[in-house]
Amino acid sequence: MALTALVTAERFYQEALQRLQCLLHSQREALAHAAQLCTEAIANEGLVHLFGCGHSRMLCEEMTPRQGCFVGWHTIVELALTFHNAIVGPNGLRQSLHLEKTPGYAEQILRNFAFGPKDVLIVISTSGIREVIIEMAEGARQRGLAVIGVVSKAHCEQAKPAHSSGKKLLDVADVILDNGAPVGDSLLTLSTGQTTGPFSTLGGAMVMNMLRCEVAQRLIDRGIEVVFLPSHQFVGSRTVEEQLEYFYAQYARRMGPLYARQGASSP
Repeated sequence: MALTALVTAERFYQEALQRLQCLLHSQREALAHAAQLCTEAIANEGLVHLFGCGHSRMLCEEMTPRQGCFVGWHTIVELALTFHNAIVGPNGLRQSLHLEKTPGYAEQILRNFAFGPKDVLIVISTSGIREVIIEMAEGARQRGLAVIGVVSKAHCEQAKPAHSSGKKLLDVADVILDNGAPVGDSLLTLSTGQTTGPFSTLGGAMVMNMLRCEVAQRLIDRGIEVVFLPSHQFVGSRTVEEQLEYFYAQYARRMGPLYARQGASSP
């Protein structure tokens, strides 16, 4: 039986696979540094926070809540920056993109939390240039948090800064992880000259999961209890239900201090 021709699909597959295979070797030291920061935070009863605008929200939620996630990760999901699936009309893309460019908005997000002394913030942005991204990273560092940036290095390096300071996430973060996406993100140029096949989600998810797995094993090696979210697909399993309740309880306990103080501005 002859194989169905999928020329363009195979082009994307091969290009994406090649890029995925390069992600570890090109940034082994950066991944080790990021894993050390996250391990220390969680081992010391702190939290690793995750923030991203638009499509980058997916990578925050790839880390938690998600099968294989464990207590210690916390997503900062700002719906005004991420809930724009209607594209036009209320909660549309125009509004979301406008808010990304609004100076001071990040500070209003950060004021909602009482960050701990060992906490870490992971800021995810393929371009790494938007105002809210830069100010989230800078605001976190002012509060004593280490900042890990997840970007497309190729895109961020050539992009014009959007923030009035002239800074990019590359300039602000303590550690940079590269999602491996090319300039403009899309891998393929079609016969019309238009491009498609964005890679940042694939590459970003690979990087984040490498980080997650490394941190989990480092915690276990130190004798620290790692409380995983169990698979809730096993309907009716009393053991799973008990594990779920334990996960909820431990997550709530870890989160409690984060909301202990409201309204504090940056130091």
